[in-house]
Order: sequence, then structure tokens, then C-alpha cells
Amino acid sequence: MTQVASGAATPAAEQTGDASRVVARSLSNRQKAAVVVRLLLNEGADIPLEELPDALQEKLTHQLGEMGLVDRVTLDSVAQEFAEALDSVGLSFPHGLAGALDAVDGKIAPATAARLRKVAGVRQIGDPWQRLREISTEDLAAMAQAESTEIAAVMLSKLETAKAAQLLGHLPGPIARRITYAVSKTANVSPEAVERIGWSLAAQLDQRPSQAFADGPGARVGAILNQSAASTRDGLLDALDEEDSDFATVVHQSIFTFAHIPARIQPRDAPAILRGVDQAVLVTALAGGTSDADRTAAEFLLANTSARMAENLREEIAERGKVRQSDAEETMTQVVGAVRTLVDEGAITLVEEDSED
Repeated sequence: MTQVASGAATPAAEQTGDASRVVARSLSNRQKAAVVVRLLLNEGADIPLEELPDALQEKLTHQLGEMGLVDRVTLDSVAQEFAEALDSVGLSFPHGLAGALDAVDGKIAPATAARLRKVAGVRQIGDPWQRLREISTEDLAAMAQAESTEIAAVMLSKLETAKAAQLLGHLPGPIARRITYAVSKTANVSPEAVERIGWSLAAQLDQRPSQAFADGPGARVGAILNQSAASTRDGLLDALDEEDSDFATVVHQSIFTFAHIPARIQPRDAPAILRGVDQAVLVTALAGGTSDADRTAAEFLLANTSARMAENLREEIAERGKVRQSDAEETMTQVVGAVRTLVDEGAITLVEEDSED
């Protein structure tokens, strides 16, 4: 802190200034930190103290309990020093390797991130359960079945209610019942034990081998067949059914064609799909359906848009006349592409095939 300036200050001002600086200097950095934390908490600030290492949290808590009373002159001086320190900060870097990994998450190669997380070790800064909440329920179900019933019960208790329900739905009935019953025995589990369990489970994520493809093989084949001609797609699906029925089932679930629109699209989303396709392409796709499923899909789109737009489209379809099969398939594929774009952007959501909705 700066020295008392010499000059024409009044004696009272000099005493106040000297007192504030002398008292502030008499406080240790830990005491000053306690003063600042207490001041911020009194003002209602949300301070993420849980992100500090455990040792620092303990020292800070002990210091808060030892401070007693602090006069206003000292408080003002410490607050001013803290404000000046903040003003002088140019950049703030994350704490440790774990914090750095969180800061560059998604910016560096997944393989590099996984290797560095192993170097960081199991005990990291932050909340391990947050990472676990972000993975799919299928992966959580696999982890729950590999762990003891008690560990799985703790995992179930730390998830949001909706995701916990989804997790139970991915487990075999007997296992789900045992885990649900075991939740009743978690009342006396200590916070330290829950944290250790969280870090142990999170470490398993880092031990998984890195994958070259983000999507599974069934989803990749399904995406390819979505863009294939109907005759090619049907022939390949028949061959897959004969070679590997389980894999063929996964591929079938990943396929979305023009004919699937009535079953997989919410009626309220039809206008957004129609707006996302060029008018000429849309008219050709709606007019080119030869199968009952394609004609049903076209009628579904027309029935769930505005009356004026539907009328205009019906007039253009009548004028368009007969459409070649190749043109119909190409334009239907473009409509499906528009649907996929809207899904990827989060504008619409596909209805699950086994959903009661």
C-alpha cells in the first residue's frame, strides 16, 4: 500500500490515514482475505468457495472464526487494497492442470485431454458429479451395473430426478429394484464419501480408450443410407438383416426418410420444415410420392401448415404433374436434410419411435 503523502493535510486526516494504513499493515494476508470474504458475503455475493482446494477452505473457515470485530477504518482500508489489487489484474488463469483442462475443454484433441486428465490424477478441482451428469444414461447404466449396489444408489441419488428415472429405465428390472431399495440406506453416507465415489467414477471416464468416431457404427450407416436411393437402401437393409439382425436393428433405428415424417415429426414443426426447403424442391417432393407412405407424409405436411400456404402448394402440385422417380427421391432427400438441419440446430426434436406420444 502507498505511504502517507506529506503535505498540507489536517492532523485529523493524517491520523485517520495513518491509522488505516498501520492497522491494515498489521493484518496478515489470510486475515485480509477473511475480511474481504466476510464483506462480500454480507453484501449477498455468490462466492464459489467450494472451488478452492480443501486445505484453503479449511484455513479460511478457521480464520473467519478467529477474526472477532474489525473497525470500519480497517475494513475500508482492506477493501480499498483489495479493489486496487483487482484493478491491477490483467489475466486470471485456472488453478492447476485440472482447471486448465476445464478451460480448454472442447478446444484440444480428445485424446490429448484424456491423457492429461490421467496425469492430473483422480483428485481434481471442481465437482466430479457434474461430469457424470453430462454423459448419456446408457453409459451411466453400464457404470451402475459394473459397480456395487451401494455405489449405484449414491450415483442415482446425485442425478437430477428426470435423468435418474431414465437411468432406471435402462437397467434390468431386478437390478433397478435393488438399487432403488439401496437408496434408503444412503442417509448416513458422509459428503466426503460421496465426493470420493464421484471422483472414482469420473476417473473411469478418463480411462476409456479414445474413439475415432463420435457416432456409433449403426448411426453412421443409417446416416449414409438416409442419403441413398430407396432401392439401394432397401437392398442393403435386407442384406444386413440376413448377416447381422442385431446390427440391422440399430441401423433401422437410425434411418429417417421422407416416409417417417408423420411418425417422427410433431405437427407444430411442419411449418418450420416447409420454410426450410426451396419452393420448387418442396413441390417436386410433395408431388413425387408413389408409395402410400410417401403420400401420407406429403399430406401430413400440408395438413399441418397454414390453409393459405397449403392451398398454394396444392395448386403448384397439380400444375407440376407427373414427377420422375429420380427427381422425387432427390427432392425428398433434400427435405429430409432440412429436417436433420433443424434437429441439429435444436429448432425441432424428433419423436422417439417407441414413444407413446
